[in-house]
Amino acid sequence: MMRNLCILPHLEAHPRITVLDPVACMLHDGRVAMGVDSALRSGILASLDDLLASLELRPLGGDRFAVPAETTLMFDRIYGGSLLAQALVGAAATVEGKGPQSLHANFLRPGEPGRPLEVVVDRIRDGRSMVTRQVSVLQEDARLLIGVVSFHDNSGEPDVTGPPPEVSPPAEVPLLQTWANELPPELRARGRHWIERPPALEMRIPEAPAFLGGGHAGAARSHWMRLPRPVGSDDVLHAALLAYASDFFLMDMIFRAHPLELGPRNANGFSCDHAIWFHRPVRFDRWHLHTQEAVALVGERGLASGAIHDLEGHLAASVMQEVVVRPRPPR
Repeated sequence: MMRNLCILPHLEAHPRITVLDPVACMLHDGRVAMGVDSALRSGILASLDDLLASLELRPLGGDRFAVPAETTLMFDRIYGGSLLAQALVGAAATVEGKGPQSLHANFLRPGEPGRPLEVVVDRIRDGRSMVTRQVSVLQEDARLLIGVVSFHDNSGEPDVTGPPPEVSPPAEVPLLQTWANELPPELRARGRHWIERPPALEMRIPEAPAFLGGGHAGAARSHWMRLPRPVGSDDVLHAALLAYASDFFLMDMIFRAHPLELGPRNANGFSCDHAIWFHRPVRFDRWHLHTQEAVALVGERGLASGAIHDLEGHLAASVMQEVVVRPRPPR
C-alpha cells in the first residue's frame, strides 16, 4: 500500500508533527479524516501566503491603494474572489469602529494575472451606525470591478437564523482534489491545476463539480471550506477571506442545473455580479459549510444563492451571484 503523509490541521502549533500512512488520519476526538498529502497541503499554504500578500495595501494618497498581483495563477484571468477580497480590504481601510455588513460588486472585465492592481475608494456616506463606500479595482486604469461596501456597528442580538442542512462532517467528505484526480485520462489535464495550483483553502465536496465531470442535478449542494492555518484575529481579514471563498462553485450550480450536458469543455461562463451579506464576525480558519442552490436559469443568465454556516450551526453569511452560461456549439 502506498504510504501518504498527512499533516493534521489541529496541530498547527506544531507544523512538523506528521502522521504517516493515512489516506485516513485520526483526529484528536477519535474521528477519521480523509488525509491531505504533504504536497497538496504545501500548495494550499503557498496559495494562502500569496493571497494574503495580495491584500497588503500600499497607500497612494487620496484613498487609493496599490496591491501586488497574486503569483499563484489558478486560471488564465484574475479570480473574481480575489478581487472581492481586495475591494473589501480597501474599503475597510477608510473605516473605523464598524465591521463589514455587505459587499455588492459587478465584475466588469477580466484581469490579467501577474500584473499589479489599484484599489480606489470613494467615501459615499459616514452615518452614526452605517458607513458606505464605493470601491473600484483597476488594472492600468481599466476597471475590473466596481462595488459598494457597507459597514455597520451591529449588536448581534437578537439572533434568529435558520439551521444548516444535515450533512456529513468534513472529515468524511472527499477533498475537491480527489475528484480532480479521478478524471478520465482524456480530461485529467483539465483538473491538474486544482492539484498543482490549488486555491488558498481546504475544500471538501460530496460530489464532483460539473467542471470536473459531475452529473446533472437541481437540488442544493453543500461543501465544507476553511483556511489551512490560522491568520490572526482581524475581523476584516477573515471577512475578506470568506468573500474570496464564497465565489467558488456558484457558477457550477448553474452548469449542474442546466438542461444541457455542460460538463468539461461543453460551455463557457462568467460571473456578472456578486453579493455577500455578513451576519456576524467569522473565524475562517475554522470549518464553514457553504450550501448553494441554483435559483433561476433563464436564457443565458443563471442566479445562484449560498448560505454559509459555521461549525456551530450559526448563519455567518448569505451570498447571491448571477452568471452567464453559453453552451458551445457541437463540433
